Amino acid sequence: MLVETCHKSAAGRSARPLLAALLAVPLVAAGLSVFAAPAAAVPAGPTASVSMGDSYMSGEAGRWKGNSLTTSGSRDGTDRAWTGSGYDPARVYGNTAANGCDRSDSAEVNSATSVAQTRINLACSGATTVNVFRAAKGGQAFKGEAPQADQLAAVAAANKVKLITLSIGGNDLGFADVISTCVKNYLVWYSYCNDDQQAAVDGKMNAAMEGVAKSIDEIRAVMSGAGYAATDYRLVLQSAPSPTPRAADIRYPESGWTRANTGGCPLWDGDANWARDSLVPQISDRFAAVAAAKGVQFLDLRDTFDGHEVCAKAAKQVSASSAPSGANSEWMRWLDMGWTTQGTLQESMHPNYFGQLALGRCLDLMYAKASGNYACRNTAGQDHNGMFLTGRP
Repeated sequence: MLVETCHKSAAGRSARPLLAALLAVPLVAAGLSVFAAPAAAVPAGPTASVSMGDSYMSGEAGRWKGNSLTTSGSRDGTDRAWTGSGYDPARVYGNTAANGCDRSDSAEVNSATSVAQTRINLACSGATTVNVFRAAKGGQAFKGEAPQADQLAAVAAANKVKLITLSIGGNDLGFADVISTCVKNYLVWYSYCNDDQQAAVDGKMNAAMEGVAKSIDEIRAVMSGAGYAATDYRLVLQSAPSPTPRAADIRYPESGWTRANTGGCPLWDGDANWARDSLVPQISDRFAAVAAAKGVQFLDLRDTFDGHEVCAKAAKQVSASSAPSGANSEWMRWLDMGWTTQGTLQESMHPNYFGQLALGRCLDLMYAKASGNYACRNTAGQDHNGMFLTGRP
């Protein structure tokens, strides 16, 4: 469906005799130009893969190779920021550790190595759709950076962009607030959160999806302005993987404190089932609808971490006797409750290093498909090399 073509201006299609005659005519009549300025040519290279959006795309939590209860040193080899004498998050997030955008070296765009020569990450942790729009169209700067679409304009002018991957909308829906409320209900109020939080999400859904749709329009407008035809590059919208499993797949009992102070997944069974089987699918399906309406590809990640979620029975934490492993460690950062004194709270419930490698492999597989929408799954007992695409659920 998306085939690379050469971009031709209208003037280039004119017949020679007619062109010669028109050149004798004044170029301005009644204040209007007879000829429009020729469109800019698509840069010759290098080829580039660009990621845009929020924390699920920036690579938040890429610092961690699984979860360990050890609070000192390298934390059983899980903390990639360990220097041997302290912790330096810039080892993973580069200069974006300072402003909190947290673009990790293992972020999806960086882990998808077969797409393009250059990989450029514009996503920023905490971003909403308004941080994607161009400033001229109501976009807002975020964490000291220009709107992402305006940054894209510079990237598109200097590189031959082949793929743009977008993940945005979770913060418009207040996903972090949903998690926070559900955790408080488990730890403090001893009540379910899913009824009022479902209503809260429903109340924000339409506006959030309008923002996602406008984000796609803004990206298209920037690329068109840079001289690209829609067929010169591909645009993929993706959803997010479920951070926690169904209640039946949680390895800690609902009662007691182990879900909170050991597993880092403090949710009631009813809320865990709601999040996994209702909320995440609902959001993914709405993203799919936006992608279809806008004519872009959709990558469904709802089930991508099956068996590797926080507290999943099929995965295990890292310890002195169990080294980090993409095959059996958790791929999602647990909810940092404060007593583990590891990293930052904003890293909680995001794909970790192993998860980022898996998502990068999904993107590689997606790019190998010229068209169509897909879901990405993992093979039990394997690391990111076991990822595969299927038809959407």
